[in-house]
Parts: sequence; C-alpha cells; structure tokens
Amino acid sequence: MATLALPVAGQFIGGAIGGPIGATIGRALGALAGSVVDQALFAEKPQRAPGVDIRISGSAEGGAVPRLYGWNRLAGNIIWATELEEIAGEDSGAKGTAPEAEERQVVASFAVGLCEGEVHRLGRVWADGQVLETEGMTIRFYRGTETQQADSLMEARQGSDAAPAYRGLCYLVFERLPLGQFGNRIPNITVELCRVVGELEPMIRSVTVIPGATEFGYDPVPRVRVTGRGAVGRENAHASALVSDWTLSIDELADLCPNLDHVSLVVAWFGDDLRCGECSIRPKVEAASRTIKGTSWSVAGLTRATAQVVSSHGGGPAYGGTPSDAAVRAVIADLKARGLEVTIYPMLLMDIPAGNPMGQPAYPWRGRIAPVGGGAAAQVAEFVGSAGGWGYRRFVRHYARLADEAGADSLVIGSEMIGMTTARGTGGFPFVDALVTLAAEARALAPSVELTYAADWSEYHGYQPPDAPGDKWFHLDPLWASDDIAMVGIDNYMPIADWRDGEDGPDAGSDGPYGLAHLEAGIDGGEGFDWYYASASDRLAGARSPISDGAHGEHWVWRFKDIAGWWGNAHHDRVGGVRAASPTAWVPGMKPIWFTELGCGAVDKGANQPNMFPDAKSAEDGRPHFSTGAPDALMQRQFLRAHLNHW
Repeated sequence: MATLALPVAGQFIGGAIGGPIGATIGRALGALAGSVVDQALFAEKPQRAPGVDIRISGSAEGGAVPRLYGWNRLAGNIIWATELEEIAGEDSGAKGTAPEAEERQVVASFAVGLCEGEVHRLGRVWADGQVLETEGMTIRFYRGTETQQADSLMEARQGSDAAPAYRGLCYLVFERLPLGQFGNRIPNITVELCRVVGELEPMIRSVTVIPGATEFGYDPVPRVRVTGRGAVGRENAHASALVSDWTLSIDELADLCPNLDHVSLVVAWFGDDLRCGECSIRPKVEAASRTIKGTSWSVAGLTRATAQVVSSHGGGPAYGGTPSDAAVRAVIADLKARGLEVTIYPMLLMDIPAGNPMGQPAYPWRGRIAPVGGGAAAQVAEFVGSAGGWGYRRFVRHYARLADEAGADSLVIGSEMIGMTTARGTGGFPFVDALVTLAAEARALAPSVELTYAADWSEYHGYQPPDAPGDKWFHLDPLWASDDIAMVGIDNYMPIADWRDGEDGPDAGSDGPYGLAHLEAGIDGGEGFDWYYASASDRLAGARSPISDGAHGEHWVWRFKDIAGWWGNAHHDRVGGVRAASPTAWVPGMKPIWFTELGCGAVDKGANQPNMFPDAKSAEDGRPHFSTGAPDALMQRQFLRAHLNHW
C-alpha cells in the first residue's frame, strides 16, 4: 500500500475538545419546500455551559468562538442561511419521462462560523460523520483574516452594504448544498482545521520527503488498483477518492510552511547483502502481479514482470516498492510548478529479512555495508559495478539522467555509506575514489544539476580507526574538494542534550529538556564538542572526558560537532600521532554546507540521540539514551526550533 509519511514539523495536538463526536443536529430544517425552519435549530437557546462538545453544529446567538491551536476538528455555529430551495434535478435522459415526474432536489445555502482566525489549513469536511467529497460542490473557505471581504452570495442576497465580512472569524460558506442524502435537512458539518502557532513553521525553508519506498505514492494523479472483475481499490488516494495522497500532503505542507522553497525527494532502491562484494542494488516492487488503471510501474528499464519483489514481513511487504520513474518525473514537474527547488535523494535500503541465509541482522542500516577480509579495492569494484549491471554505478547514473530530464536542481549521489567510505585499501580509501569518479560521470549526464554526497554526521569530518583512535584521516576530502561536488552534505543527527529523569543528572539545573537555551547550547557544545563518554559505563555514570588537542591546539579535529572549525581550517591528516606537513585538498570554506537531513524522533528525550528511531522489524530498532520511548511531539518541535534559531 502506497502511503506518505511526511515528518511535517509542528503538527501537534491543540485546542480543548470534550467528548465524542455527537449525533447529527436533529430537526435541523423542514424536509420539503413549504416547511418552516425548525425551532430546535434556529430558535434562541440559552448560553451553553463551558465544556460542551464543540464538534456539534448549532446556531445559538452569543455562543463562544473557539480559539484553535494546531490541529483540531470542530463544527462551530451556523451564522447565516437562506430559505431552503427546491430545484429541478438533472434530467435522467430516460425516454418517455414526463417533465412533471422529473426528480426535485432540496438545497441549502448557509455559512458555518468555526473559530477565531487566522487559520492556515482546511482539511477534510465531514457531513453527518462521513467524509464529504466536495468535488463539484460550491464551498468557500474564509481563513479569518482581518482583510477578508464579504462573501459574494451574502452580498447578492443582502446587498453590498449589509453583508458582513466576519473579519477575524474563520468560516465556511456552502452554496446550494444538495440535502437529499441527508434526509432533506442540513447535516451536522464538522471540519478539520489547522491554525499555526509559534515560530517554527514560518522558519522551515526545506523538507526531506519520505517514505521514498512507494510505487505510486508520489504520483499527483489519483490512481486505483484493479482488484477483480469490475472491482477497484484505492492505490494512492486514501484520504480522498478525488485527490492523491501526494497532492493533499504537499498542499498541506505549503499551507503550514509558507516560506518553503526546497523539497528533497527520497527514492529508494534495495541492497541484499552487507558484504559489499556480494551486494546487488536494484529497484523492487511490492507485488509481482498488480494492475494500476491508467499507468504501469517501470524503473530503469525494469517492468513489474521483470523486477524483484521486496521481502515479506508480518503478512505483507516489508517495504513499499521503488517509486515508478513516471511518478517521480510527474512529482518533480508538480513541485517545480509550485515554485519549489527539487533535490533527488536516491537512498539505499537493505532488504535483508530475519533468518536470511547469510546470518546477517534483519533490515540493517546501509552504513553497515563493507568489504569483508582483505582485498577491499576488488570488493568495492564489484559493489560499484558497471553501467549496465545491478550495482551502485547504475543506481547513481539512472537518477543523474532522470534529474537532468526532469529539471531537478540537485542530486545526492549517496548517503551514509560509512562502512564503505572508511574501508581502507593499499592506496587509500577505494570507495571514496569511486564516488569521485561517479560524481564526474553524473556531472557529464546532468551538467546543470548540483551534486553532493549526504555523509552521516559521524562520517563527514574524518575517520578515526578503531585500532588507532589517536589517528585522524580526512578520508572524504578528495570528494569534498572535487570540482564536481557543489556542497558538503551532512545528515545531521548529532546529540544536543544529555537529559535524564530526576534532579541529579549531569544536565540538572538547566532550563529543562525542552528549554531552547539548553538545546541550542548543545548544538556547538556538550557531547562531541566539549567532552565525550569513553564507555557505556561512563555514560551511565555521567563521567565526561574533555576533548582537546594538546599536541597542536587544533581541538576541532576531534570535535565532530565543530562544523565551523572543520569548515574554516586546512585539514592535516594525523597518522601515528604525526601531523602531516601538507594539507589535504580541502581549502578552508571552499564549499557551502547542506544539512541533507535534520531532525529527531518525536520521542521522549529524542535530543539525547536523534539518530535512533523505532522499527520493530529492524535490527536497528531503538530509543534514545535514557528515553522511556513515550511519544513526545514537543521534544521534536523544540529540537527543530533550536537548530533553526542557531543556524
């Protein structure tokens, strides 16, 4: 099933609601032409007591106007209505039907006041508890700005001088809503709304879009899957049969983040072995047999019939399939039409199920792919492969061509391949050399597309060998300095806190786990900058060891969080405790830095270890240090606010 997981930052529970969704507003209007307005709806009612369910429609004068924070579903008050109308229904076209037998429809025009403005997003609309398919209906949404004008229907009915604009009030106008399916009465209308509060959403300029593994989840066109003779099911339009998941999601993102100008689009292929010399890399599908009306799956010359199928887990596919090339092209065109820059972010996922014959961990992180034993250079060459084989070279070249054809602005040629980039051969680091070559090939295929590599936060700055922790190799510098690489990419999941429950932890006395001052201070301070934990037992005890460079005073060399120090200085390898006389190819400040990923899980103490995420099927499943694992959306929000404030 194609689904979208779009970690929009700032979608949090807000507003005070009480009780379940009520039944419909009874006896709303008379059933047929000539009926009078039902007194139960339009007669004056006493002031409602606090705590009443705000998701039941009413029309009481003097009622409270709700104030909305974040997302909520509410109904509000009917603030304006016309007389019911009876109109002729559509001609059925049947021969011999007398005009007087033609079906008649009862329609209503009315406005529902919802909450205090300014509201940023209108979501779904329900009528009598069922999602209302609004295609073809005349519904107007007023966000509650202080400059909004009176509704055109109200002006036409009441005159331009008598129609109120309801400035500061968010409301909906329904014009000639057919009432037949609701028993010829106004249904109970409830509406999903979001009012952005706080500073985070306006600060967000770019977003990395996931899941990346979804055959048609990125397709702007709503698709249906043929499930049998005359039977179909939804493929990529689960919230509305008429709007694709992609369109609904990106519309919502644009509404909530008005300054968004860049989207990074993840597209996944799959590796099948952690031994790099044995690992093939290819696109896969969710099922070998599936018919999607109006389109078909195809990636890099493979069709559904010729592609491999992802492994199974829990009775279904362990991953979604690789996004179809046609869907990727279409979504890039959609993003460009919205005025957004686009990065294509090819990502390698490891499709290695539990109980695999290699005895490897289930669904591991791609950073664990590495050569085994000797002969690293030969194994790397097998992994990279030729342009026509199912290796890493074909993966990169395919998306370089697609980026060029579709008009993408930038391309990531790899991400978090730390086991590969740190593998040493007799002449250095063979996979880094291969990335330099692949960058040149990608540049030739897509000359106007900017290129980067998305290094893991623990990888970008250099390599300290486990067998010689006093050494430091700036192993990625040949890639960072390459003329074909436009920027340094970092997937930034660095820890910025060390919070524990209780009052005697090492961070006790700060402004608390959500305090912006405390979190921001940890971005270029704390663990990985001022100090480190030499062991797991030291972490448990809070025993911190200082980070310093006594030999040369280049403290930044050992501080993975000192991005400014790394960026602004020449790099001299340290081998055997000796500082190389000549610097690497890196010239201080020569390339801009992009955070190709940034964030933390919405989990208790997420800032302690932002790179930890729950995934029950994977050996990488985990929670941050000292975390209970409880959901905590505020932690995620404050983490992002701290970073965006800082940078």
